[in-house]
Amino acid sequence: MHIHILGICGTFMGGIAVLAKQAGHRVTGCDAGVYPPMSTQLEAQGIELIEGFDPGQIELAPDVYVIGNVVSRGNPLMEEILNRGLPYVSGPQWLAENILHPSAVSPERAAMLPLSAGMPLAGTGGGAGGEGKWVLAVAGTHGKTTTSAMLAWILEDAGLNPGFLIGGVPQNFGVSARLTDSPFFVVEADEYDTAFFDKRSKFVHYHPRTAILNNLEFDHADIFPDLAAIETQFHHLVRTVPGNGLIVANGREESLDRVLARGCWTPVERFGTMQGWTMGAAGAVAFKEEYQGTLTWSLLGEHNRMNALAAVAAARHAGVPAEMGIEALARFENVKRRMEVRGVANGVTVYDDFAHHPTAIATTVAGLRSKIGDARILAVLEPRSNTMKLGVMKDALPGSLQGADLVYCYGANLGWDAAAALAPLGGKAQTFDDLDRLVAAVAAAARPGDHVLAMSNGGFGGVHDKLLAALSGHA
Repeated sequence: MHIHILGICGTFMGGIAVLAKQAGHRVTGCDAGVYPPMSTQLEAQGIELIEGFDPGQIELAPDVYVIGNVVSRGNPLMEEILNRGLPYVSGPQWLAENILHPSAVSPERAAMLPLSAGMPLAGTGGGAGGEGKWVLAVAGTHGKTTTSAMLAWILEDAGLNPGFLIGGVPQNFGVSARLTDSPFFVVEADEYDTAFFDKRSKFVHYHPRTAILNNLEFDHADIFPDLAAIETQFHHLVRTVPGNGLIVANGREESLDRVLARGCWTPVERFGTMQGWTMGAAGAVAFKEEYQGTLTWSLLGEHNRMNALAAVAAARHAGVPAEMGIEALARFENVKRRMEVRGVANGVTVYDDFAHHPTAIATTVAGLRSKIGDARILAVLEPRSNTMKLGVMKDALPGSLQGADLVYCYGANLGWDAAAALAPLGGKAQTFDDLDRLVAAVAAAARPGDHVLAMSNGGFGGVHDKLLAALSGHA
């Protein structure tokens, strides 16, 4: 089968492309802004990339077009597909029908996939009930990528050889997606909408047997009007988990309590409470107050301890004893762009982190603080997510950055006044519309022993290399 992917250079759609190629399909794709590193990764897989959305691409005559959620009405190629009545499908639906649950489609299409049909599944949840994968889905406002990577690594370390699709690059694997002959498949389950023609959250397509509900806060203000709307989507996910499956839920989140109170037909294990999974500051893990093992690792912060508990619980459902899961996490190498040290220049350490929601910013700063003690943190922030650009979370920014010693905000292309929003921080906060001026200000203020924490869910204009060059005196 030949599939042509619109919006192929996004993390999720790029992962779909890799999985499709590994499944034996011919894969081509297009996007606006085809550039490294995604372009080089895809081309290395033998995937042909086309710049832009010229309607002439229909001459490729694929069997189906797979549409990313960056594509909207008015896109010239999409309009041509619609006008000609050509077959198209969303990325999540294609993933579900062709990789996760191929028994739901024709036997001919299912036979194209290298799955271990009929293979018995380990664990406490029973068999898969068909030729599909045992899907372990990780949902939540924060920590999806890290927790998915932890879970995949635990299964890998236990010899289960899982497939996965993750919205980042786990350093234990070096790739964000892979297809294997294992029955187990870990997917980062995003609540963002599926496509312009399917406004449900992506995760309703996956039908997991094991589902992690990591946390739930208001986000994606461009899609959802309020928290209640997101809770409704999470309950749609809950409705898809079978009775012999497992839901692993954060026991500290009232929003998730409300979701489950709407109706739940699946056993639930909670983490973060004494009635379920807990971890002390020294790493001792317990389930219902029964000791399971002690985790020794280098990751920082309470949020990562919670992520670890969720991963251990989910892996246990798939048949990996908690003690083995805890031991595996001692060898977990985290995900790129999660407190990743990009370099040290003149005694100043520069970090790259994906944090962009105020809660994630606060936990990232707190995690770094727990590691470095009284050393100075220079927080460098780019509020570029759709929610942040709308200004919905701007009032929460000062509190999230309170733990930093100095704050530098890149405020270009915002629809609100970043300087006014950060005014409660007083003189320790500065805002810049020019990235080079921001870099110069950070370099001028930094001194040996400082830690520069750059936070953005985008490339941030290559600020990390610019900072290291300026700190080295070579700017």
